[in-house]
Amino acid sequence: MASAPAELISYIVKAMVDDADAVHVRESDGGRLLEVETAADDRGRVIGRQGRVAKAMRALLGASRDGADCRLDIVD
Repeated sequence: MASAPAELISYIVKAMVDDADAVHVRESDGGRLLEVETAADDRGRVIGRQGRVAKAMRALLGASRDGADCRLDIVD
């Protein structure tokens, strides 16, 4: 079962990509590191122009109670 921060990021990413089935959010480092994996075509959408979308997702994690100490990485 995924933690609340992982479910939040998964929900946001799946809403913005074309291939929602290819989205995988892995937790490591005791749940403090979230790694988002998407299809290659959707990776640009998740990162956004100059990283704005990724920065906004990190801000949402920081503002949430459970995700305040989580880091977010978008992996290739």
